[in-house]
Amino acid sequence: MRVVIVEDEPLLQQRIARFTRNILGQKLTHLGQFFTLSEAEDYLADNEVDLLLLDLNLQGQNGFSLLQNQLAKAFHTIVISAYADKAIEAFEFGVLDFIAKPLEEHRLAKALAKLTDNTLRSHYGCRYLSVKKRAAIELIEVANIAWLKADGHYSEIHLINGEEVYLHSKSIEKIQLLLPEQFERIHRSYVVNINQLARIQVESGGRYFAQLRDNTQLPIGRTKYLSIKSHIDTNKS
Repeated sequence: MRVVIVEDEPLLQQRIARFTRNILGQKLTHLGQFFTLSEAEDYLADNEVDLLLLDLNLQGQNGFSLLQNQLAKAFHTIVISAYADKAIEAFEFGVLDFIAKPLEEHRLAKALAKLTDNTLRSHYGCRYLSVKKRAAIELIEVANIAWLKADGHYSEIHLINGEEVYLHSKSIEKIQLLLPEQFERIHRSYVVNINQLARIQVESGGRYFAQLRDNTQLPIGRTKYLSIKSHIDTNKS
């Protein structure tokens, strides 16, 4: 795993680095450490990473500027900050977790566990997904997303109005970690906003399809059928 730390307090930066090495062990393949936003931005522009550990106040600069610019990329972000009142805002912009200072190793371990266990998703689903479009960062309201489709290492984002499709650099597995609980995996290639689910169509050969409110039909994996059907039954009752 390739990790980048952006923290302007030298002792705390070393503490985060030590905890990260202890927790990840041999899974950690590279650890970059930076004191300023500009250093981090230059590095992230030219290098692939898996995780960003970010402070929000860096020598008077606002870490949210880096956060909003980088969330369109494939890696996850965990914020480590003394500004606990910024937690909800950070989650809205799609961070994997928010850790309030002072940092303890067990709390960082819990945050890092979310990278591999989607049952540990935050109760705070993100409000926005940021995508890069025409060399600019554009924010999509999660409430306007109907469904997502895996596209290799990327994800297609389909809006409720059906008019526009966005391509996100995160895989569908990574995006699902950030989304509210109403977004459910119905197939290895599809995640659906359950609020947009109209009915389930059963066809011969044990094939199942989710029909959305706009009449879009998406396949349902056999192992997902009962879970998806329960949402339909709940809505009817």
